[in-house]
Amino acid sequence: MRHGYLIDMDGVLYRGSDLIPGADAFIQQLRKRRIPFRFLTNNSQRTRRDVVAKLSRMGIEAEEDDVFTCAMATARFLARQKPGGTAYVIGEGGLLTALHQNGFAVVDHDPDYVVVGEGRTFNLEMVEAAVRMLTKGAKLIATNLDPSCPTQNGIRPGCGAMVAMLESATGLKAFGIGKPNPIMMQAACDELGLPPDQCVMIGDTMETDILGGTQLGMHTVLVLTGGTQSADLARFAYRPEYIMESLGEFARTLNANDWLPPWRTVPAPLKRRRPLQAI
Repeated sequence: MRHGYLIDMDGVLYRGSDLIPGADAFIQQLRKRRIPFRFLTNNSQRTRRDVVAKLSRMGIEAEEDDVFTCAMATARFLARQKPGGTAYVIGEGGLLTALHQNGFAVVDHDPDYVVVGEGRTFNLEMVEAAVRMLTKGAKLIATNLDPSCPTQNGIRPGCGAMVAMLESATGLKAFGIGKPNPIMMQAACDELGLPPDQCVMIGDTMETDILGGTQLGMHTVLVLTGGTQSADLARFAYRPEYIMESLGEFARTLNANDWLPPWRTVPAPLKRRRPLQAI
């Protein structure tokens, strides 16, 4: 049965600049077995090439086509909504590149949209300009609504925190494209050429990765190497289909089941190892 994987990165493949043990072997097995996958991220700062460079430095083989970002999902969505449109952008290279590649012009007056992504150059002058544009009729778009981003030194304000300032000043509500929005999740499944029920979302965060996968009818795997820990699960009305200590443990479990889809087991005459069990 055909199936594929959507794999969050920070907290799943690595933490900061440190590779999580077993993550590289998991990706190697997917390539070896020709199981389709995409690296899926709510970080709009980096271009696909930048992401590939980061992964390569950590020893994870990657190509640009393996990467799907919320910046790409946002740009594709806007191109469908208003082909050849314009945007005032608060964000960095990954978002700017994606918008240009999808036929959008980046402007500093009378835009169709104000588009906000992650960035370290956020300042009050940008906020004031964006507020003026929004009050004149521009639509407010966020690449994602994550309130914070993990870093090696703790957390820093995320796209959602920056958008909140614009929402408070204008009374508008931003439309966020990134995880858990089904727009991004469906677009990522389309990248694999598979329907959602044949895709597995692997993530470390209940509020984005697991929620988005659950809403779209995907299979979900929570790894406990990032944002969500076992003790946190009681707070949520939904649950992941599988819980693993790490991507390395998930690889070992799949290997014991001949790398069949997690929801499938080895036929009885061929069964040699214990099949993967859902929670």
